[in-house]
Amino acid sequence: MKLKVLKIIDGTTVDGTGLRTSIYFAGCNHQCAGCHNPQSWNIDGGYEISIDDILQQVIENDLDVTFSGGDPLLQVEPLKKLAEKIKDAGKNIWCYTGYTFEEIIADPELKQILPHVDVIVDGPFIQSQRNISLHFRGSENQRVIDVKRSLDGQIATLY
Repeated sequence: MKLKVLKIIDGTTVDGTGLRTSIYFAGCNHQCAGCHNPQSWNIDGGYEISIDDILQQVIENDLDVTFSGGDPLLQVEPLKKLAEKIKDAGKNIWCYTGYTFEEIIADPELKQILPHVDVIVDGPFIQSQRNISLHFRGSENQRVIDVKRSLDGQIATLY
């Protein structure tokens, strides 16, 4: 199974806590005004890469992982399989998405990613709520959500 990827960056500190391997996936149907990465919107952008090839790079880097994009959830089925393997390798996973946590929970297809990620940074970027002082997000509507704690009830944010 393959995923459409724009790039993989090893050793970044901007997409979650600590040094991380960030995987930028192609495709986004949110197309937020003011998006910092509009070239990621096209699902036909980037290149195809197998789950096993991504996993090999993650294991070689020995860093925690961030899924970004575009919107990784546009490719949720293969993303879930990748996330399962990364979790089996003992890595922490953050996932950035334009969907809200509530939208993900309500959608049976999207919801399948939740048991395999630790943190979701949710919601579309809203230019009128842009705030450069926020940790790990670009606009005030976005939340950094502890997935496991939030699945047990009330949404638990980290920052």
